[in-house]
Amino acid sequence: MLPNKLGEILVKQGMLRPDQLQAALTETQRTKGRLGPTLIAAGILKDNQILRALEKQYALPGVDVSQFEIDQSVTTLVSREFCDKHCVVPLSKAGTTLVVAFSDPSNLQVRDDLRYLSKCKIQPVVATESTIMQAIAKYYSISTDELISKGDAAEAEIQLSTKTSTVEVGGSAADDAPVVKFVNGILLESIRRRASDIHFEIYEKKYRVRFRIDGNLVEAASPPITSGAAISSRIKIMSKMDIAEKRRPQDGRLKIVLNKENREMDFRVSSVPTMWGEKIVMRLLDKSNLQLDMTKLGFEEEDLKLFKDCINLPQGMVLITGPTGSGKTTTIYSALSELNKIDVNISTAEDPIEFNLEGINQVQMNSDIDLTFSNALRAFLRQDPDVIMVGEIRDLETAEIAFKAASTGHMVVSTLHTNDAPTTITRLTEMGVPSYLITSTLNLVVAQRLVGRMCESCKEPVKVPDDILLKLGVAHEELHKFNVHKAKGCNACNNTGIRGRLAIYELMPINEQIKDAILRNASSNELRNICRTIGVRTLRRSALLKLARGQTSIEEVINASVRDDV
Repeated sequence: MLPNKLGEILVKQGMLRPDQLQAALTETQRTKGRLGPTLIAAGILKDNQILRALEKQYALPGVDVSQFEIDQSVTTLVSREFCDKHCVVPLSKAGTTLVVAFSDPSNLQVRDDLRYLSKCKIQPVVATESTIMQAIAKYYSISTDELISKGDAAEAEIQLSTKTSTVEVGGSAADDAPVVKFVNGILLESIRRRASDIHFEIYEKKYRVRFRIDGNLVEAASPPITSGAAISSRIKIMSKMDIAEKRRPQDGRLKIVLNKENREMDFRVSSVPTMWGEKIVMRLLDKSNLQLDMTKLGFEEEDLKLFKDCINLPQGMVLITGPTGSGKTTTIYSALSELNKIDVNISTAEDPIEFNLEGINQVQMNSDIDLTFSNALRAFLRQDPDVIMVGEIRDLETAEIAFKAASTGHMVVSTLHTNDAPTTITRLTEMGVPSYLITSTLNLVVAQRLVGRMCESCKEPVKVPDDILLKLGVAHEELHKFNVHKAKGCNACNNTGIRGRLAIYELMPINEQIKDAILRNASSNELRNICRTIGVRTLRRSALLKLARGQTSIEEVINASVRDDV
C-alpha cells in the first residue's frame, strides 16, 4: 500500500489529523519506512485501530497476521522479494485457493501477479503493514545464499571507507568471492534489523552469526564451518587488522557509507582467539541514532534540571556511573553536546572514540605509545580547556589529575564503574582519592541502567495483584497510579516484548549533608540513608515510574534495579 493511500483512509475516517499524517510521512521519508509501522511506533495509533479502519474501507475480513502460524509450504509459493515489494504475505492454502493478506487489496495488478506466480485462486484478506512485514521477517528466514545475494547487490548500496580513500564494496575482481558478499550481506542485514552488535562465533561443529537487538542475542545466520577462517580474514582486512596474527586479541574499526540513505555507519571491531578459531564482535555505531537530546534519554523533569545545572557550572566534576552497556556513553555525549558552544573549548580522552562530535577535540588513547588517560589529561591542562571529558577513571593517577583539573577552574565529566551513586564515593576513597578533594570538587554523581522499552505493537494492560507491586517497593498509597502493561511478543520485537531501551537514573548531588558524611568516612549504607532522607530518587524508584506509565515491564524493573528500602 502506498503510504498516502493508508493516510487518506485514516484521515477520512477521522482517526488521524492532517498535520499528524504530514509529520508521519516526513518521518517515513527520513527512515525509508512505511506509514503504518511509523504511526504505531510514534504511539499515534494502535495496530488494531488501523486494522479496523482497513476492514471498513475495503469491506473485507481483517486478519491479525501475528496470530497466524504460516506453513513453510505456503511461503514457497511466493518469493520474499515479491512480498516485500507489495507488502503481502500468503497465509494458508486450501485446495487451489490461496489466502493472502494484503495491506492494499484494491491493487488488482498484484492479485493477478499472485494468481500467475502461485497457480492458485487468490482469496484476499486485509491486514496492517506492520504485521505483514513482521510475518515476512519471521517466516522468510535469511539463508546464507540470500545473504550472499544481498552482499552481491551491496556494490550499489554501500561503500567501504578507509582513512585514505573510499573504496566501493564489491568493486574489484577479488570481491566476487562468496565470503565477501556474505559479510557485506550481514552488515546490511544488521543495519536493517537495528542490531547494536554482531557476533561471529566458531565452535567445533558449527559457525554462527548472532545479532544483539534491544539487549537480546538472536541467531541471524549459520554459514558452513569451513568458511569461518575466511570470514574472519575478510573482516580483519576491512578493519585494518593484522590477518597473520591469530593468537592475540586485536581491535579495529571500519566505516561504510550507505549510498541510498546518504548516511555513514561505523563498526568497532574486536577479535579474540578461542579454542576453535577467532571470535569477532562488531559494535555498530550509528551516529544518526545517537540520542543527544537530553529530554529523550529517560530523565525525570526535576532530575534533568539538576543534571543541566551541574554540567553548566564553571568548574567541578560530574561522574556518570554504571556497569558496561548501561548507556553511560550516550549520557556523557549528550552532556557534551549541551556544552558544545562557540565560546567553549572541549577536549576528550576516550578509549575508544565511539562517535565523532563536531566542534569537540577528541583524543584516542593508545597504550602502545604511552598515551594514557593520565598523560592525555596532563596535556589537556596546557591546552586552555574549559571542559574536559575523561572516558573512564581507572586508577589513582588519572583520578588525581582529573580532580586537580576540576579544582582549578575546569568542568570535568567522566565515568566510573560502580553499582549505584553512594558506592561511587566508597570506590574513590578506596582508590586513594582524599576525602577533602572529593568534597571540594565533586558536584554530582549520576548512576544509570537501561530497561527494555515495551513493544507498542503488542503491549496490553494487565491486572497485577497488589502484593506483587508491594514487593517491588511500591507504597500502598501509590498503587492506584500504576498502569501496568505486558507485551505478549510479536514479530516486531522478535517475540521478546521489548523494542528499544530507556535509561533509569539515580542523581546524588554532593550537598552539605553528603559532604559531612564523606569527611567522616561514612559507609555506602550511611550515604544511601542520607540520600533517602534528602529525597534522592533511586534506580528502583526511577524504574517504577517507567512501570507506572506502561513504558516497561515488571521483569525489566527487577532485572535492572534492587529495592532501596531493604
